[in-house]
Amino acid sequence: MQKILIASKDYKELDEYFTKNAIKRILLVCDGSIQFLKLNDYFSSLPERLDVEVIRFSDFQPNPLYESVVEGVELLHESACDAIIAVGGGSAIDVAKCIKLYSNMDSSVNYLKQDIVPNGLKLLVVPTTAGTGSEATRYAVIYYNGEKQSVTDYSCIPSTVLMDASVLNTLPIYQKKSTMLDALCHSIESFWSVNSTDESKEYSKQAIKIIMENLDDYISNEDSGNENMLKAANLAGKAINITQTTAGHAMCYKLTSLYGVAHGHAAALCVRKLWPFMLENTDRCIDPRGEEYLKNTFDEIAEAMGCGSATNAAAKFQEIFEGLGMSVPEPNEGDYELLKTSVNPVRLKNHPIRLDEEVIDNLYHQILG
Repeated sequence: MQKILIASKDYKELDEYFTKNAIKRILLVCDGSIQFLKLNDYFSSLPERLDVEVIRFSDFQPNPLYESVVEGVELLHESACDAIIAVGGGSAIDVAKCIKLYSNMDSSVNYLKQDIVPNGLKLLVVPTTAGTGSEATRYAVIYYNGEKQSVTDYSCIPSTVLMDASVLNTLPIYQKKSTMLDALCHSIESFWSVNSTDESKEYSKQAIKIIMENLDDYISNEDSGNENMLKAANLAGKAINITQTTAGHAMCYKLTSLYGVAHGHAAALCVRKLWPFMLENTDRCIDPRGEEYLKNTFDEIAEAMGCGSATNAAAKFQEIFEGLGMSVPEPNEGDYELLKTSVNPVRLKNHPIRLDEEVIDNLYHQILG
């Protein structure tokens, strides 16, 4: 069971964590944004205050490379670290997860080709965005020879998460909006996934309600809004950890690479058009639980959003997207051909409505229309 800590102003929770676990040397996986956070001063003071040595590792990029993870594993061993702490967004957390996973493996053989053997190395993470939910999932993404590698194992789920609302204060507003939309899309897609369970739907329901209730305060940078949005993103992460994502995410990746929009922005672009299509085409249902079950699920999502009907819920999502001032990219010649063939069919297996290439092409025309 993952332990959630809520940060106080002096981070006494971290002091207690290090003392309780007799940690004397940590590998701090962080990106450059840590210099703007109060946490940076905390970690700088650790050696003098608690005699805890801090080994910083920041040699990775937004789409982290396998080689960076290898460097991190080497530094972990050279420094004889007792634990890993990750401070950052999805990339920093994914790198830390992989360092943990590979820490007890044979360094002379490509880690991606080895079976993962769980280990007891402690991993605590401090997410600096309220969106990816990476701190709650068994997934990590790194790149090897230019190809995306999805690393999956339950043992990489961080044992402890520190939620620090103050880290969101300096986040650019576009990133705040995009990451929140990512969390909302995670919640919705997990809800209607063919892999949904009672447990995952409860996580999704809680996340959606928290997002809807705290959206304005979060955008206004209120402490309560930031703290609650971190909780919502974590719950949404727990939901997709069970179900995985669906067509909304499968269709968004190429939008990100083609137009340079943030991941959550791209996911919302897709969901806002995918949702009405699904409501109009429930006869294409491929969920083994049947069309009526899917219709009931749409009603449950609407209830969580505080809407009177599934149609109103889909319209509410579009209203949120437009209210945030999110842009719609302008397609170039040949883009639609690229887009319709870019979708990962594995993720479509999780989607409850049958989608073929013609439907996907039509949806992309609506998304960018």
